[in-house]
Amino acid sequence: MTTDCIHPPPFDSRWKQQFRRRLLSWYSKHARDLPWRKSTNPYRVWVSEVMLQQTQVETVKPYFQRFIKAFPTVKKLAAAEEQEVLQLWEGLGYYRRARQLHAAAQHVVAEHSGRFPRDVTILQTLPGIGRYTAGAIASIAFDERAPILEANTIRLFARLIGYRQSPTASAGQQVLWQTALEVLPRKDIAKFNQGLMELGSLVCTPKNPQCTFCPVSTLCAARASDLQEKIPQRARKTQFTDLNEAAVVVHKKGYILVRQCAAGERWAGLWDFPRFEIDSEGPLFVRKELIAKVRKQTGVEVRPSGLLKTIKHGVTRYRITLDCYEAGYVSGRISSTPTKPVRWLPAQELRDLPLSSTGRKIAKLLS
Repeated sequence: MTTDCIHPPPFDSRWKQQFRRRLLSWYSKHARDLPWRKSTNPYRVWVSEVMLQQTQVETVKPYFQRFIKAFPTVKKLAAAEEQEVLQLWEGLGYYRRARQLHAAAQHVVAEHSGRFPRDVTILQTLPGIGRYTAGAIASIAFDERAPILEANTIRLFARLIGYRQSPTASAGQQVLWQTALEVLPRKDIAKFNQGLMELGSLVCTPKNPQCTFCPVSTLCAARASDLQEKIPQRARKTQFTDLNEAAVVVHKKGYILVRQCAAGERWAGLWDFPRFEIDSEGPLFVRKELIAKVRKQTGVEVRPSGLLKTIKHGVTRYRITLDCYEAGYVSGRISSTPTKPVRWLPAQELRDLPLSSTGRKIAKLLS
């Protein structure tokens, strides 16, 4: 450990006292007015933390407010249909979070009488709740002495101790979790942990950290060695795979053909137009492939009529070129099953379905 850090933990008591005092003082003056901070209700804390995973604060704000208005309690969320939950989540991405949120709410109601456990170990038995989220709920909602480690605090702690290796590798995680535990005070845990995340988000930023405004800059090993731009170690750049896909809007006397994405598919649980990878090149061969794949996916024979729009977007490690086609119904009955539903819907009802983000863009073209 000592070869990887400039100042490895454990810290001396004077360092910890200074760090805690300065952080809490800074947070009391600079904490943002965020909707989920208006209450320490564990349900609200939990919903906000799940939404904030891999999503910017400004993006989350309106989603959180709409979600809490629709499902003000864990019991309301547990009683909702999954489609209602997914529709309110639409646009946030990473839809597995929404399904796990719904499943966890049902677990809290069924196994804990609708009351959130405050124990970190028990919290981690709930679907979608890992060590960080459990620590956030326990510390923010119940002021339990639980450490947290997420993107902002990983960066903050790595710089504080001058950790030069990968902060996301197993060894790095062990060191940084130990750091998070070492610095915890005995009281004001909720404010302290939120202050850590706030400092990482607003001051100890990935690029151009605002060290001159940082309340703990004189305690920072990376700043002392002028390594704040090199710590933490950069993650390897993602290698993207290019995909060519097609979505087909099938018309039948004012109705549109839609299907629900099955478990294991990219947008499981959401509705979409027939969609698939395209292997062919050239208009004639693409046309034949569209007809064959719509038939295989839905049971319906169609006649493609033209390109509606091309949408370029990214999903995880894929860069996707999506060609959106229109087609007319020719013959056949839809092949719908309980696990792979297919429906004809009036075009105006598309707005009531939880659609994938690109599916929503296509639907707006039809209005």
